[in-house]
Amino acid sequence: MAEEDRRRWDERHATRAPAGAVEAFLARHASVFPPAGLALDLACGQGLGAVWLARRGLDVSGYDVSAVAIGRARESARLAGVGERCRFEVFDLDDGLPPGPPADVILCHMFRDPRLDRAIVERLAPGGLLAIAALSEVGAAPGPFRAAPGELRTAFAELERVADGEGDGQAWLLARR
Repeated sequence: MAEEDRRRWDERHATRAPAGAVEAFLARHASVFPPAGLALDLACGQGLGAVWLARRGLDVSGYDVSAVAIGRARESARLAGVGERCRFEVFDLDDGLPPGPPADVILCHMFRDPRLDRAIVERLAPGGLLAIAALSEVGAAPGPFRAAPGELRTAFAELERVADGEGDGQAWLLARR
């Protein structure tokens, strides 16, 4: 990622409080998430999704390009009493996924990079759950960071679909390996 993009994300995270959209997304589907295991939170932002997963009992590794976001994520986990279950690192996903063992859950909320699709599928443990949400062209204007109609379902067709939806500029998918 260009240094200019990294600075833009640092500034955004420094001036905005985290929004609760990821928590609402996860809570709507809480029954399908395991109560233990290893989770990855890709483009974790300020860590709200990671904290939600850790409160359920998962050990979470969160990655984001913004050092400001990572600092806030660590503080959020500490304040929530799950700091020991969360590990956050500055990592540029333009370089692929960070190395590590298979994950029982991979969360990717409001970040879409089709170049990572294959690596995400391969990183899921057998029976592992993918929870992905992205901006969508469905119900919104096309754009460079918006998923095309049916894109998530097609990209992860080899996984067993648990639930999905598109509309109002959002697309999401829950699927198991």
